[in-house]
Order: sequence, then C-alpha cells, then structure tokens
Amino acid sequence: LAIQEPYLPGTSAMSATIFRILSVALLSVMIASTVTAGEIYKWMDADGSVHYGDRPADDAVAERLDIQSQPTDPTRIAAIAQARIDARSQAREQAAAAGDNAADEKPSPAEQRRIAEERAQKCTTYKERLQSFLQSRRLYREDADGERVYLDEQETQAARENVQSKVEEYCSP
Repeated sequence: LAIQEPYLPGTSAMSATIFRILSVALLSVMIASTVTAGEIYKWMDADGSVHYGDRPADDAVAERLDIQSQPTDPTRIAAIAQARIDARSQAREQAAAAGDNAADEKPSPAEQRRIAEERAQKCTTYKERLQSFLQSRRLYREDADGERVYLDEQETQAARENVQSKVEEYCSP
C-alpha cells in the first residue's frame, strides 16, 4: 500500500520560483565575492563641496582614503536567502490553510468611497435609462450593420423590467 503525496496546485511554479531566487542569490554572492576594493578619493571643489569617487578630479587636490573591506561569506548569504525563501513558503502555506480570509476583510475607506461613487453613478445612469424606456413608444437595438431593429412588446417589456431591476439593485441602500 503506497501513500501518495497530495497534489498541491502551483507546486512546479513554486519550485521554479524558488530555484530562480536561489540562483540569483548564489550569483550575487559569487559576483560580490570577486569584487575587489578599489581606491577611493576625497576632494573638495571650488564651491567647498566634498566629493568622493574612484578617480580624483583633475583640478583638485585629492586625498586617498584607506577603506578596509571584508570578503563576503557565501555560506552566510546563502543561509539568509534560504531563510527568506522558507519564510515566504510558510506564509503562503498559512494563507492557503486559512482559506485566504482577504474576502472577509472590509475594504479601506478609500475603496468604500470609490465603490459608493461607482454605485451612485450606475444608479443615476439606470434611472435615466428607465425614464427614457418608459417615455419611448418603441425601443430598438442596433444590429451588426448599424441598422435599427425595433423590439416587439415582449422584448420591450423585458428590457424595461431589466432596467427596473438594475435601478433597484444600485439605488437601494
């Protein structure tokens, strides 16, 4: 009797993402460890501003700074990168286990205002459309050629009822 591991959606994509992150971290460590400390100069320009750079200005007296650098420890960097990857994976698993309660949270006040404005705009639009539908003797739609196709009584009544339901939906509190 073999126990099969459950299928987790996105596992292969997650593995690819983790592989990319580890690759970038390892490449960064390798590049950083090969960089050697260059000479750094400090000088003051004619305005009295202090400048730093790898080459001194031609017209200024520059002071060479003795900057000590330490080699990067690749194992420490790899451990930090792995810890971050593990933390992200754990956070994703917890979010999936919790059922992603983001839908249960209330929207922010700015989001609530935006939703209320959209709702008010739709209410106004559908009220105007209903008024137009009620005042018009005949309703029509345009076909693919741009020609008017007049609605029969049943279609007209259905269109009016549809717009009335939209008014009730968007204009009620």
